[in-house]
Amino acid sequence: MKKILVVDDSPVVRSFHSNILKMSGFKADGACDGIEALEKSLTAAYDLILCDINMPNMDGITFIQKYREMDENAPIIILTTQEDEINREKGYKAGANLYIVKPVKPSSLILHIQLLLGSEK
Repeated sequence: MKKILVVDDSPVVRSFHSNILKMSGFKADGACDGIEALEKSLTAAYDLILCDINMPNMDGITFIQKYREMDENAPIIILTTQEDEINREKGYKAGANLYIVKPVKPSSLILHIQLLLGSEK
């Protein structure tokens, strides 16, 4: 079973995305910011990361840059309300594989994840 880390400072958003993942057959873990996400990724291996940009303590872009120093392979999807090209460019330069603007339909999110991971759960 593929394991996905959901990084978002909103407990409601984190729970919502985690539930979508679990209902689709994935294992989901959550982190409230980039610092917690880095700590969790030191003790567990993740097959994919879902990450917001705007978070306290350590934002998503900084987290992705630091995470990429440890793991170059796990796909990262930025899931954010930031629609501007500047953040999109920063996200891809940091190492994100995909940039999605919230809100996203659950079926669309799962499709993107399956495409990045292959259809195997």
